[in-house]
Amino acid sequence: MRTAMRIVLVSAILLNAATCAAADKMKPGLWEMTTKSDAMKAMPKIPPEQLEKMKQMGIKMPDMQNGAMVSKVCLTKEMVDQEKPPTGGREQHCQNKSFNRSGNTYTAEMVCDSPDMKGTGIVKGSMTPDSVNSVYDFKGVSHGKPIDHHMETTGKWLGGDCGTTKPFTMPPKK
Repeated sequence: MRTAMRIVLVSAILLNAATCAAADKMKPGLWEMTTKSDAMKAMPKIPPEQLEKMKQMGIKMPDMQNGAMVSKVCLTKEMVDQEKPPTGGREQHCQNKSFNRSGNTYTAEMVCDSPDMKGTGIVKGSMTPDSVNSVYDFKGVSHGKPIDHHMETTGKWLGGDCGTTKPFTMPPKK
């Protein structure tokens, strides 16, 4: 379970990072991202007591609804003004190798190269100022086991005020 959850969460972070990179096309503010994948459907449900313990330890788990992970993401003006997607998988040694945009569509390639995870992911999507849609496919190896992971994400802009949702940490610009 831990490996599957880790794969899904890292993939979701990478996908959301690439999805959030809609540069000058997306509005800054609070976004709701809904991610669906076969791996999430197969994950056992975490008991409420365990979720509460995780929360007390400072681990914030996204909401799971009908086999989908729903999370709130705060995008600052700086984030949406970047020309490249932020790197969300630094802890897994994953990097964005390319990002191409044409009109309201985009593609990006992510490469992971660490002892725990090696492989390549491709994300393709479209965006408007207040919505995004992405399809992500990753093939590789995690902890010595092959991975062939497919994920779909949709996002909608909720408003300009992020409230208590903090922006994720951006890597320094190169």
